[in-house]
Amino acid sequence: MRNILYAIFFALMTTSCNQKFTAEESATIHAGEREIMYVLSVTESPDSTILRQKSLPISEQMVQSEDFTLLRRRMLATVQDPENEGVGIAAPQVGISRQMVAVQRFDKEGEPFEFFINPEIVERIGEKKAGGEGCLSVPEIRGDVERWQTIRLRYRDEQFVEHEELIEGFTAVIFQHELDHLDGHIYTEKAEKMLTPEELEELMAAQEEDE
Repeated sequence: MRNILYAIFFALMTTSCNQKFTAEESATIHAGEREIMYVLSVTESPDSTILRQKSLPISEQMVQSEDFTLLRRRMLATVQDPENEGVGIAAPQVGISRQMVAVQRFDKEGEPFEFFINPEIVERIGEKKAGGEGCLSVPEIRGDVERWQTIRLRYRDEQFVEHEELIEGFTAVIFQHELDHLDGHIYTEKAEKMLTPEELEELMAAQEEDE
């Protein structure tokens, strides 16, 4: 599996924005017997190299393809995996270095997951606030990161129609985390303090005692 991911990385490094998914990307999208995809980890050196590359845009032709439909479905299954559940996932985390993210919309009724194509933050509003974050690609630790509490996001939807949207609160934080992945950045680069699961559990227990 990893050999396929590494082949994708080197193929993308030598090509411009393809109008279709490459053969290597298509192979990764279809790889495996389960819906859940392999998630790249910073603890694996070759994975980390791929995670730290800037992603390429997705074309309208890609969005209209069967590969896109399958990638969307499998990314959703991966981020909702009960054994490794998250609130957002970026395509690079499953070995596809393209500008696509799925984010759980805690600012909407039912808190649905939605997909965003070629997203970019066009405005950061107000002030930053520190908060705890984790990542599917950074196992076993969490960290405090300062994020803007309000952003204006420009993106294309699954019909490739362009939108701009003002997003606030925790959902805005998730977007900033996932869009960092598209630029090849991991949240640990911005974290002020890192905690292991044991340290986090001890901290929460101490806070409960104080209450």
